[in-house]
Amino acid sequence: MALAASGNQVSKTSPVPAPAQIPELPKEKEIQAYREMLLIRRFEERAGQLYGMGFIGGFCHLYIGQEAVVTGLQMASKQGDQVITTYRDHGHMLACGMDAKGVMAELTGRRGGYSRGKGGSMHMFSKEKNFYGGHGIVGASVPLGAGLAFVNKYRGNDNVCWCYFGDGAANQGQVYETMNMAKLWHLPLIFVIENNRYAMGTSIERSAATTDFSQRGRSFDIPGEQVDGMDVRAVTAAGKRVSDSVRAGNGPYILEMLTYRYRGHSMSDPAKYRTREEVDKVREERDPIERVRARLLERGWMTEDDLKRIDAQVREIVTGAAEFAQTDPEPDASELWTDIVN
Repeated sequence: MALAASGNQVSKTSPVPAPAQIPELPKEKEIQAYREMLLIRRFEERAGQLYGMGFIGGFCHLYIGQEAVVTGLQMASKQGDQVITTYRDHGHMLACGMDAKGVMAELTGRRGGYSRGKGGSMHMFSKEKNFYGGHGIVGASVPLGAGLAFVNKYRGNDNVCWCYFGDGAANQGQVYETMNMAKLWHLPLIFVIENNRYAMGTSIERSAATTDFSQRGRSFDIPGEQVDGMDVRAVTAAGKRVSDSVRAGNGPYILEMLTYRYRGHSMSDPAKYRTREEVDKVREERDPIERVRARLLERGWMTEDDLKRIDAQVREIVTGAAEFAQTDPEPDASELWTDIVN
């Protein structure tokens, strides 16, 4: 069942499919999901450490706990699809195939970062990987995502834009203006609402009159559904089914991913608006990585030693990225005058 804002309750509306109803992933996809989610988790843990050491300045929003969302949807996407998201974006970059060294170097403001050290945690891009940000303004990814979807429609290809935003951004006016336009123009746009239940620190029940965000497009005749965002199988299955429909010309769709972040809104947030017991309960019962790990062991697809080797490989990647991000030179002062539009 869908988790409500309180960690000990379940929603009475739009239940998430029971485990028996969720299509299984083949062995190679389960292993891929485990590896990619683990990379995001270990990367974010190291980013948190570097922030505490003073190597990362400004804002830094970690994705720990939400790894199944972007991992599952990327497994449902195809070459040419665009991804655009908000400021909780490091996991999306890694899932899109962006190099961990370049992402971490951008966090520390170094020359080898994806925005050459000028964008930081919230603003980096990769045209080669079809990743269009990383945007610090709440809800900004939504109208920009519609623009990307319009390009697909104009060019007549069958690509879709995966447009991510959070439950807090779901109350922004520009979101609804975009939904109206997207439906009018029948854009190949998938609105992905990552509902981690607390926005910047206020629970959805205190900030939203209606908490089933999948139905926010009803007045525009945009269908939507809630998905267990802590189960990569459910995410992948929903993403594949919905993207096939959108590619076929059926217009935009809303996927509300019921997920949870373990850390505060940003590194400066002590997260005192929820109990430690609530966080621990989700970690123990619904952690997206542990659920895949358990399945791999139960099915005999991997051994404990196999999983340890994957963890060691991931840690080596993250360690290399952290070392590069601390030793790569800072940008030359002349970079202040580049990428400026007159």
